[in-house]
Amino acid sequence: MTEISASPVAFQAPKGIPDYLPPDSAQFVAVREGLLSSARRAGYGDIELPIFEDTALFARGVGESTDVVSKEMYTFADRGERSVTLRPEGTAGVIRAVIQHRLDRGALPVKLCYSGPFFRYERPQAGRYRQLQQVGVEAIGVDDPALDAEVIAVADFGFRSLGLDGFRLELTSLGDDTCRPAYRELLQAFLFKLDLDEETRRRAEINPLRVLDDKRPEVREMTADAPLMLDHLSDTAKQHFESVQANLDALGIPYVINPRMVRGLDYYTKTTFEFVHDGLGAQSGIGGGGRYDGLMRRLGGQDVSGIGFGLGVDRTLLALQAEGKTAAGAELGVQVFGVPLGEAAKLELVKLAARLRAAGVRVDLAYGDRGLKGAMKAADRSGAKYALVAGDRDIEAGTIGVKDLSTGEQIDVAADSVVADLLSRLS
Repeated sequence: MTEISASPVAFQAPKGIPDYLPPDSAQFVAVREGLLSSARRAGYGDIELPIFEDTALFARGVGESTDVVSKEMYTFADRGERSVTLRPEGTAGVIRAVIQHRLDRGALPVKLCYSGPFFRYERPQAGRYRQLQQVGVEAIGVDDPALDAEVIAVADFGFRSLGLDGFRLELTSLGDDTCRPAYRELLQAFLFKLDLDEETRRRAEINPLRVLDDKRPEVREMTADAPLMLDHLSDTAKQHFESVQANLDALGIPYVINPRMVRGLDYYTKTTFEFVHDGLGAQSGIGGGGRYDGLMRRLGGQDVSGIGFGLGVDRTLLALQAEGKTAAGAELGVQVFGVPLGEAAKLELVKLAARLRAAGVRVDLAYGDRGLKGAMKAADRSGAKYALVAGDRDIEAGTIGVKDLSTGEQIDVAADSVVADLLSRLS
């Protein structure tokens, strides 16, 4: 008989999945909410998506030639023997929801934003996690260069609102249905003359653009003189790209043209972009996106266009750290800490804490009937600016001690005036 150890198991988070704990988690929340706030200000409504979907949705929507589908998806059979996949990205799920709930039959564009975890089985490293956190937007149903510029501007403003400024926007066009087929043949003719390994040659057959995204030095060297999509745009695609640039110029958003950019998903057409931060090393992308003409039709909906982005919350946080900055808007710890010395004092400070919290103040208390010394140590550790100190005699006298923890100065304030006094101090 196998003996079961009585000692507890030292469980750890799965490999490649970070934990965010206080006080650092306040930074994470501020980044996520700051990026979402930028989208909401531009009229994007929140959508909540399933964590897993039918595997075929991602195979058809993302593209079977991509590394995401061929190598990185968490796919499994559920109890009904249906193949389901933890979502590796957000756009396919949004398109599915728009089609299913007929949102595209109303006013266009449909403008949606979302956030949450996405899952890819990759080799974990700094900035590349198996559970990655993203904020995304999708604007569906209108093919307008001004809308492309708005989507890019939402991301740009989101980053800057957090205090981030050491990034650059890279921009290109991947053409449309009228020029992509001829360019595909031209690129394949070039690639098939090269000494490619079997897997890369197969990729060139399915989606030759993906070969230009290969990070291996030897492949990049072989493809250095490959024909570029920007040199073979149709008149319509070229005009669209020029209009996007004109709109970005009007908005004062700086960018650089990167003719070799290839995003990691197959559905992109026309405008394609990426935000890059060199302070992150190899994993320098902090977000990106583009237009996806034809994706809705491919997933069973109307033949309408869309554009969107996915911004990495994890990587944006790392970029802020690389710049030595705290995310603007981060609520770091409590502001007021209650130190009750006696049962009557505890009851009064519990009520005061509730009133302050209702007024938007972050408040904590010393629980467990600690003595004054231990409770004040807890107040100092909390990072609060002020402490409320009271014993039962103070409550009988109708006063509460308000202590400035940075200076050590303490004054007695009438109990019914404490909330107004602290709100004044904190403002």
